[in-house]
Amino acid sequence: MPAIELDHVTIHDEVTGPDTGRPVVFVHGYAMGGALWRPLAQRLAARGLRCHAPTWPFGAHRTPLRPGADPTLPGIAATVGAYLDALDLRDVVLVGNDTGGLVAQLVAVGHGERLGALVLTSCDAFEHFPPPIVRPYILAARSRAAWRAAVRPLALKVVRRLAYGGLAHADVEHLAREWVRPVLDDPGVAEDLRRLTASLDRRTSLDVAARLGEIEVPTLVAWSADDAFFPLNDAHRLAEAIPRAEVRVLQGARTYAMLDRPDALAEAVSGLALPARR
Repeated sequence: MPAIELDHVTIHDEVTGPDTGRPVVFVHGYAMGGALWRPLAQRLAARGLRCHAPTWPFGAHRTPLRPGADPTLPGIAATVGAYLDALDLRDVVLVGNDTGGLVAQLVAVGHGERLGALVLTSCDAFEHFPPPIVRPYILAARSRAAWRAAVRPLALKVVRRLAYGGLAHADVEHLAREWVRPVLDDPGVAEDLRRLTASLDRRTSLDVAARLGEIEVPTLVAWSADDAFFPLNDAHRLAEAIPRAEVRVLQGARTYAMLDRPDALAEAVSGLALPARR
């Protein structure tokens, strides 16, 4: 797995597809990793796209942030921008999910020079942030001792099932077990996630919502019909706010449409990324 060295962080990347393919860059959500995108990346790679699935510093990252790094969501958005610059990726299709969808919005309005298209799957938007399931962790993040006590139970399968089980019809335990290991094993990663969690604030989503009209690239809002966390109405609100956006509703999927309906999502994304094939 390639490691991209940026000034403030090491990004571990999973790359799939031909070198000559249009770049697709994925942004996962809070306490998740790049492995989330494997089924979708494989399908898009088979269509000729070059897929990049980094693990961003959301708590499942392998290497702690270096001193002085910004652990907040705007900081992660800047990291995405620095990653695109470091690899000199152009005409990028940026795909976000969950909290990563909010980061993708931040990238599009603040670091969008290298973007050629945007895909927002079920994600945080408008006033629906932070999600209720994260709020107890936000309270715990005020204290290092309380934070350690809050994350320790993630070592238990039953707790992981409560935290992640509602995000997909598919079983995600193999992914959840992988994602929680860094925060349980590495105090530096645990501190990164604590600082990120303590910084989560609705002003971030409201501020970027006020700038969605600045997004000029073609945008697909691909929302899951069975989502228990992100209301379908937000998909239509995003499409109304972003000038060149359209909505696609994915039946039979929860938040992780890339796991529940990878073929349908691959068809939707490739329709945007490869317009000549439409």
